[in-house]
Amino acid sequence: MNDAGRKMPPTEVGHLAQAVLDAVGQVVVGKRDALELVLAGILAGGHVLLEDLPGLGKTLTARSFAQALGLDFRRLQFTPDLLPADVTGSFLYDQRSGEFAFRAGPVFTNLLLADEINRTPPKTQSALLEAMQEKQVSVEGVTYRLDEPFHVLATANPVEYEGTYPLPEAQLDRFLLRVSFGYPEQEEEWEVLRRRMARRREEAEIKPVVDADTLRAMQAALEDVVVEDSVGRYIVALTAATREHPSVLVGASPRGSLALLLLARVRAVLSGRDYVVPEDVKDVATPALAHRITLRPEMWLRRVDPSFVVGEVLDGTPAPASGALPSYASGRQGH
Repeated sequence: MNDAGRKMPPTEVGHLAQAVLDAVGQVVVGKRDALELVLAGILAGGHVLLEDLPGLGKTLTARSFAQALGLDFRRLQFTPDLLPADVTGSFLYDQRSGEFAFRAGPVFTNLLLADEINRTPPKTQSALLEAMQEKQVSVEGVTYRLDEPFHVLATANPVEYEGTYPLPEAQLDRFLLRVSFGYPEQEEEWEVLRRRMARRREEAEIKPVVDADTLRAMQAALEDVVVEDSVGRYIVALTAATREHPSVLVGASPRGSLALLLLARVRAVLSGRDYVVPEDVKDVATPALAHRITLRPEMWLRRVDPSFVVGEVLDGTPAPASGALPSYASGRQGH
């Protein structure tokens, strides 16, 4: 474990991140690419939307990351009758003192699993939205700060699934990226069963690889990952191109560009580099941008997927091949 005040080099972040992925991979079988994206979202300081059918390991993934990262973990099952106070907490009357005391809700944690977030009405979704965006909750006029690190891993059933409320665009935009796991291969599914029989119990325990202070140091170290101007402009060009695409009603906001930047830095670190290359941006483009795109209504009838739009944007936007020094770091040496 590291001291919170010690400056950590990006290469060490990469080693620790791979160790965390190895630990989670002992429990969540055969999903390394998806797990890398989830961890990238956490390292980049954001929230992750896991959109998939039930039973594909979303809850297990969240719990496993909490254990490997040494974080306090709470799970909140969203239902149609869930109230905002069930998320944030509420004031209860204490008969002994004769005063109202605040009882904190499950949002007061390091890693919150918001399970089936689109099963609850917009009023309750908005209570979580404030916590995600502002890192605080307001209850009856009193504001409470949430301790860092604070990350939400939300699971959502596909929109066509029965009994769901579509997440509003503003809330989707608050998620740094969206990840889908998909069904496992048959060999992977057999491996899940084999491991379950070998451990002889339902729950799988992962020993912590890092702790909350170390995670904060890892997040801070990502600020030292260099993004040269040509790569930065490439990021902006990709996001802007989603707004011009003929199939798109509303393209990705500047928050999409920021997501590309932050996630590309993590991809670089996971690849053992302290600088971003265009391939890092391409690797995270679909998870970072697809959920921020609203298609024209006629595209739904043609079954066009936002991921397809991002793919076309990637194909149509020339990637830079420059090794220039970034303008914001003119005093630094080149890599």
